[in-house]
Amino acid sequence: MDRLHARYPFLEAAREAVATADVSLPVLVAEGAPAVARGRERVERALTEGTVESETPDAYGVQAELLSYPIARILVSLLESDAAIEKYARAEAATAIDRLLEDLDRDDELRSVGTVGIELEDVLREFDLEDAVRREAGRRTVNPARARYRIDVGPYLRLSSSDWGDRWRLVNRELADGSLPIDRDDLLRCLEEAVRDRVLEGLPFEFADDDELAAELSAEVEDLRRLLSERPRVGAIEVVAPDLFPPCMRNLIEKAERGTALSAPEEFALMAFLTGLDMSPEEVVAFCADTSLDAEAIRYQTEFLRDETGTQYPPPTCETLSAYGICHNEEDHWQIAGDPLAYYERRLEAADDVVGWRDRAEATGTTGDVDADA
Repeated sequence: MDRLHARYPFLEAAREAVATADVSLPVLVAEGAPAVARGRERVERALTEGTVESETPDAYGVQAELLSYPIARILVSLLESDAAIEKYARAEAATAIDRLLEDLDRDDELRSVGTVGIELEDVLREFDLEDAVRREAGRRTVNPARARYRIDVGPYLRLSSSDWGDRWRLVNRELADGSLPIDRDDLLRCLEEAVRDRVLEGLPFEFADDDELAAELSAEVEDLRRLLSERPRVGAIEVVAPDLFPPCMRNLIEKAERGTALSAPEEFALMAFLTGLDMSPEEVVAFCADTSLDAEAIRYQTEFLRDETGTQYPPPTCETLSAYGICHNEEDHWQIAGDPLAYYERRLEAADDVVGWRDRAEATGTTGDVDADA
């Protein structure tokens, strides 16, 4: 099996590799093969961390990594939750684009040593976009991140949403001859939507009551359900007091305030924490107004993290944040709580006369569209 297929399992070639391989998923599941454990991890991390990257990537070979994808699709179907399926698909797509960015930004010297990677043209071809997306004539640049393209209006409308912000509205793009300009970041955002759509195809699977594969995976499904039910639902915290935030979150905010770009795990952790305080997307935008964080990216990510009842899952635990180099157990705060929201809630309970950010922001008129009282 190809390492590239394991890295990008949504590719048609990867599907064909699985379909033609002399491997039986029911047998793998019955034998408890590594692909089953990796598939379970894939779903768990998608729903709780917003990524499908493994915490122990060296523990799994190419076959286990590739076969974990169809197993994960089966597992998330067995959870019988539309919200879980949507979050899983978005996590697969986000991880795919993170990997694509790594491949695109890898310099020629690293490419020459045989590193497995993919080109932007390959992904465009995968989604039949090779004729719909073209490099803008006369705008060659040494830095590929600053490349400009033109995309046909049909694919643009299909792969984007005006809910992403005003600049995504067609009236705010320079439409000419059936196409419009787009930079690389926006193009990758559209491709992320294409991957999400591909992952969602065929989900959820339907299973008969006596389906043997579903029965064999019942223990993994129950573990996932138990894990998600035991994770505290958030959204009941009504006061936003930055001085009481856990050290890791204060560090991320200060880093962004200095104008430094946050890494994807850092940005996800911060957005999950702020959304966990029952802050609306517009409130988070206002809170992060003087930072390196992009307003449209904030809206997109916070809307992904929320559901009708607030945040579906809390931010990563301190242990997970430590693995990403975000949490360093400053002030020995693991003794107080093992996750950022629990730490904040305990500090809030112990504090006296707390004046919340919303109160201060309303006094200065900087909250935007805020309808909360605290």
